[in-house]
Amino acid sequence: MIGLVGIVIIFVMVFGGYTLAGGKMGLILKALPFEMIMIGGAAIGAFVISNDMAGIKHTLKDMGKVFKGTKWKAEDYRDLLCLLFELIRIARANPVGLETHIEEPADSPVFGKYPKILADKEAVALICDTLRSASMNYDDPHQVEEVLEKRIEANFHHSMHGTHALQTVADGLPALGIVAAVLGVIKTMSSIDQPPEVLGKMIGGALVGTFLGVFLAYGLVGPFAGKVKTVVEEDAHFYQLIREVLVANLYQHAPNICIEVGRQNTPGHCRPSFSDLEEALKAAKQDAA
Repeated sequence: MIGLVGIVIIFVMVFGGYTLAGGKMGLILKALPFEMIMIGGAAIGAFVISNDMAGIKHTLKDMGKVFKGTKWKAEDYRDLLCLLFELIRIARANPVGLETHIEEPADSPVFGKYPKILADKEAVALICDTLRSASMNYDDPHQVEEVLEKRIEANFHHSMHGTHALQTVADGLPALGIVAAVLGVIKTMSSIDQPPEVLGKMIGGALVGTFLGVFLAYGLVGPFAGKVKTVVEEDAHFYQLIREVLVANLYQHAPNICIEVGRQNTPGHCRPSFSDLEEALKAAKQDAA
């Protein structure tokens, strides 16, 4: 919702200020379709050239994050801590019994209590693979920690593809606007024998190309890229939290300490209070009993 508000503010302030200053929208509206074909079409073509089909789909999907915001909310972080607490308790009490949960998480009653987390394949794989590694009696927890860090880093790099692709388009739009403007000037020069009032409109139409390229770059596509980057970076904290808790478990800290490590590493605006988390963990214990 906040994304739509931002877009409305941009258009109102730019075109409202232009109109209040005495500018005529007719000239812009007349030139806009043709300039948009040249600039927008060239930008789309360049985007298609520089990305494969998977990258194109990824970027288009990421654009929805501008309006949806982050995937993981405060309650999801609390649910994640409760899930990890239950799994760690099971692993400490009955390592063999843990296998039924990590080998078939879709059929696990523990994972089943948290459907949003269960639906995220990467989160589930990260949890299950790490707990499986712990059950193999790794002698060096640092080894598992390093593997986790590289895996999370690789996933984060992949998740950032959309913002990089959008930023590349934003960087190229001003230059494409100049291309459209130059073509407009060429058209104007071919009609140099026309009266000044006609040439003035033709030059004004050509300058719409420069305006449109800069406006799209810094008013829309660039901010889209920035918002996608912010959302991806914030959602990455969710997977970092999994790493922090499970690494603490590898060092054989008490389950409550492992969860407290995770709580302390939760982003401030999503971090549950100690008492709220304690109540949620008590409820999880009662459900498991």
